Amino acid sequence: MNEAFEVLNTTLADLEFIYSLFDQSINYQENKGAPVWRGYDKGVLVKDVNEGNQYKIVSGDEIAIAFSVCYTDAVIWREMEDGSAIYLHRIVVNPDFKGQRLFGKILDWAESRARQKGLRCIRMDTWDNNPSLINYYRGFGFSFIGRYITPDSEALPVHNRNLPIVLLEKPLVAR
Repeated sequence: MNEAFEVLNTTLADLEFIYSLFDQSINYQENKGAPVWRGYDKGVLVKDVNEGNQYKIVSGDEIAIAFSVCYTDAVIWREMEDGSAIYLHRIVVNPDFKGQRLFGKILDWAESRARQKGLRCIRMDTWDNNPSLINYYRGFGFSFIGRYITPDSEALPVHNRNLPIVLLEKPLVAR
């Protein structure tokens, strides 16, 4: 991977392309027989952009991967939410960049951002019934924290409600 990658905030102008990435990702996962998003909430993506919480990793003028972050996630992490983490959500890869382990770029950025904010870990969740994806994230140093079924709460996007997930956490290593 000799290409230069840069992490930038997404803009509203990026959203149509990002929507297409979500559609392509859903189709890809369905064809593999893997769990998939039951649609996705475009309003949440617009909110992420407007609040500066959605990012893209670009190579030249191409979006390689997009992701969202938040700094509290009490609905999913419940009593474990203590303000000490950055949370990664809604990661979607451009098929032209699959297989390049771009999640590592997200992780490098998230570790740097977490350190800047004085946080102690990076957290995420993913489908409980996708062991290959769970193992992929474990390969980046995430530990299994537990299983959870998300509530039917308006605080969650519709596609994340009543979803069996696993909670994953990666502590920051002191430098």
